[in-house]
Amino acid sequence: MSEISDISPAAANAERRGDATRQKLLAGGIDVFGRYGFDGASTRMLASAAGVNLQAIPYYFGGKEGLYLAVADHIGETIAGRVGAGAQPARERVEALKAGGAPLEAEEARALLLPMLLGAAELFTNPDSAAWARFMIREQMEPTEAFHRIYTRVMQPMLGIARVLVGVLLDAPADSEAVKLRAMSLVGSVLILRIAQATVMTELGWSDYGPDQMEIVRAMVRDQVMALGREREPATGRSKDE
Repeated sequence: MSEISDISPAAANAERRGDATRQKLLAGGIDVFGRYGFDGASTRMLASAAGVNLQAIPYYFGGKEGLYLAVADHIGETIAGRVGAGAQPARERVEALKAGGAPLEAEEARALLLPMLLGAAELFTNPDSAAWARFMIREQMEPTEAFHRIYTRVMQPMLGIARVLVGVLLDAPADSEAVKLRAMSLVGSVLILRIAQATVMTELGWSDYGPDQMEIVRAMVRDQVMALGREREPATGRSKDE
């Protein structure tokens, strides 16, 4: 007997419409919650920004709080997905190291750290990240469950990988406070491009992150990674690798 789908065309269309409505509410929620915060955002504002019926919020998300947490999950998944390609080789190598694989050498650690940070720089200079940044800044200032979801999905894994690589380059334990702070400062130097964009643009006299500006950003990231761990080397005029 041939297998017959249990989903009728009408049900499939309804499911597609439901998915589209959820996506509209997530996009509207990112913008409205980012601008006004949880308390300042009304369900009417959220529905209007999404262009949907007011009852769609409780129907799809159970209410405003459910939508707020769904927005946090959506931001986390989006950032993780976009940064993932650059971070995947580093993630796999760190997992292998923890499982007893070959020790990491300094130049391999640099080669793994650089694309991860370059990928994050590309992401956070993209105009799409402006709305996420507003939401994330609010959660940094007054953290809620939404902060913990984004942290667990994005920052914790990224910093965990960066700590191992930075620890190799500094020849220090990955769980030491010094290494954790250095890893955070590296990631923070990328995040600041979006979170402090007004200062970056004013200080540098830029109007946006165009091709020329991105070359300077990439060079900055490369310089930071290449200098890591070499600050205390003797000034012999020759590099460590020569």
